[in-house]
Amino acid sequence: MKKTVKKLDNNVIRALTIVCENAKESVPGFEWLTHRARYDQFPGSLVVTCVFADYDSQIKALEEKKDLYLCKRIQIQLLKVGIVLKNTRNLVRLDNEQDCLRDNQGDWARRLS
Repeated sequence: MKKTVKKLDNNVIRALTIVCENAKESVPGFEWLTHRARYDQFPGSLVVTCVFADYDSQIKALEEKKDLYLCKRIQIQLLKVGIVLKNTRNLVRLDNEQDCLRDNQGDWARRLS
């Protein structure tokens, strides 16, 4: 990874860590998040996956519009490190541990690829 790409990735990680820690306290059922990106097509290639404990928690979060809350928090934190996102709704996905265990035997790397 080139030095500039590594710095950019570190900034993304720093921003998303703040979102993650806050979401654990404010979004019921939220457990963790991760990201992936092709930095030659950044920021449009950034995808953030927010993981919930189970399917019911994920659905409840959608019903309570917590997906919009997470999108906004991600956008704000990334902006603080100089990353401007045009439309976070297309870049943020919700998933859950229960479905990953059932469909991918808990292999998140395979599920997210």
